Parts: sequence; structure tokens; C-alpha cells
Amino acid sequence: MQHTSRPVVSNQPGPHHDVARRVARALENPLRKPIAAHTQQAFEDAHTWLQKQQAPLILDAGCGVGLSTRRLAEQFPTHAVIGVDRSEDRLSRDHGELPANALLVRADLVDFWRLAEQAKWVPERHFLLYPNPYPKAAHLKMRWHGHPVFPTLLALGGHLEVRSNWQLYVEEFALATALVTGKQATIAALVPNGSYLTPFEAKYDQSGQTLWQLQIKLERA
Repeated sequence: MQHTSRPVVSNQPGPHHDVARRVARALENPLRKPIAAHTQQAFEDAHTWLQKQQAPLILDAGCGVGLSTRRLAEQFPTHAVIGVDRSEDRLSRDHGELPANALLVRADLVDFWRLAEQAKWVPERHFLLYPNPYPKAAHLKMRWHGHPVFPTLLALGGHLEVRSNWQLYVEEFALATALVTGKQATIAALVPNGSYLTPFEAKYDQSGQTLWQLQIKLERA
């Protein structure tokens, strides 16, 4: 099925001038809001499942309907793949039985990442696939690299991969990552050749949009 999707439109001509200030604030003032009870329970259940797997972890953050989690589990059969999304509706959609090495978790990512860091999780790979770009300049704080949880996301370590159909998103993400870690991420155009991890990836690619991929190897803080 072919799709038509409009490219991201923003009132920003380049990387947001406030990225450095947002990152500095996140580093100086670690997030301290209470963990939601439902995410605490969801994390504990996921932690128990992961211990039983005795396999390297792949974290699929913001997994949507869970197709990416399934496909990653098939690509990496010797790994334990955990997909996390806050939407019960998205996670409940029927896309067939999950592979034995995959788990879908309904949880708030902000709290889930913090609990993962506290539990000393070390994902071998960490995916952020087509996060909401929040393209208006006024919404920088809603992008992951402008959010107070950003240093925690990076502190988990592992091979981090971010995909987006908005080049500016990955450029800002790379800038923020360098400010936190001192490391430079690589950014390149992605050509899926019909092998799509998510429905969004298929829709954007089939609409003729350029897809962007950021990758960086992070050390566990």
C-alpha cells in the first residue's frame, strides 16, 4: 500500500538557539518528580522478565503499535527486546503473536528510563524510531533532547539509534548529545529498501521523504 504524508513543517530555520540552555538545565537539575505507580509496576514486571531471558537487551523506546519490537526481535533472535509505549490503544492492536524474545510494556518513558538507570540496565542497543518532532520552535522542551530526562536517556549507554523524517530533529539531538557526552554522533540519510521497522517509516519513505538516522555508541554512566 502506498502512502501520502506531508513533510514536517517548522518555523525554525535551523537548530534551536535554546538547545544548550535546555541541556544545561537538565544536567544541573535532575528530574525528581515521583514515579507513577503504574510505570513502577510495569517496570518491575519487565525487570523480572528480562532476568529470565539472560540475553543482551534491546530497548525500543516509544514503540507505538509494537511492529518495530517484533521486527527487532526477529532481526536479533539472541537478544531480549523490550518495547515501551504509553498508549494502551496502540499496544493492544493485533499484529500477531509476539516472538518469545520480545515484550511490550505500557509505561511512561520518562519514568521508565529513570527506573532503568536506577536498576543499572545496560541496553546493547537503544532505538528511538520517529519520535514526535514537535516542530514548532516553542515546543523544544517537548522534544526528547529538550526534555529534563535527556541526560538519563543517554546515561543508559549502548548503541543509540534515532530515526526521523525531520533532519533538524536529528541535528539538534546530535548537538544536545555532544553537550552532554562530548561525543559526536553520525547522521546519514537512511534508505530502507522496503525493509521497514515501523508503519511511520513505510509511510514517510513511500511519500518520497528523506529519512534520517543518527547513531552513536554511548558508555554507561
